[in-house]
Amino acid sequence: MSRGKKAGLIGAGILTGLVAIGVAAGGGGETPAAAPVAAATTRTVSTKPAATEAVAEPVAEPTTEPAATEAVAEPTKELTVAQQNAVEKAADYLSYSSFSRSGLIKQLKFEGFSTKDATFGVDAQKADWNEQAAKKAAEYLDFSSFSRSGLIKQLKFEGFTTKQANYGVKKVGL
Repeated sequence: MSRGKKAGLIGAGILTGLVAIGVAAGGGGETPAAAPVAAATTRTVSTKPAATEAVAEPVAEPTTEPAATEAVAEPTKELTVAQQNAVEKAADYLSYSSFSRSGLIKQLKFEGFSTKDATFGVDAQKADWNEQAAKKAAEYLDFSSFSRSGLIKQLKFEGFTTKQANYGVKKVGL
């Protein structure tokens, strides 16, 4: 297919889509401004025998960012003020220190958040708790010496699971 023909088909598809959006938004009634667009689109589609292909072609092309499309498709939820504050406070804490999930929930509860809001705020961070364990292990080694088993015990005391503590200790070289 030639470049000019392809551009024409894509243009026809775009015009068709714009008309469909206009009709949906306007309830289907024609206004003087909408009539010329509809007529132009009809002329464009009727002079291009492959107009249906033009509409289907952009949809069939593979996307380079499927994960971004999926994230946009998720419905957004209105947050309460308490939930928004818990999300921000949890992000604050994680920006300068590492925490286990349960340790961060406890910290937010200590700050006065309800268990439900604290849990919501922590889970909204989508933190990698293994990496948090590794960061916490490194923090401990920055100011003190530990045996492997001693550091695992300390990380578990902080609220990390055994698996997370083992990951963290291995990551720092113990």
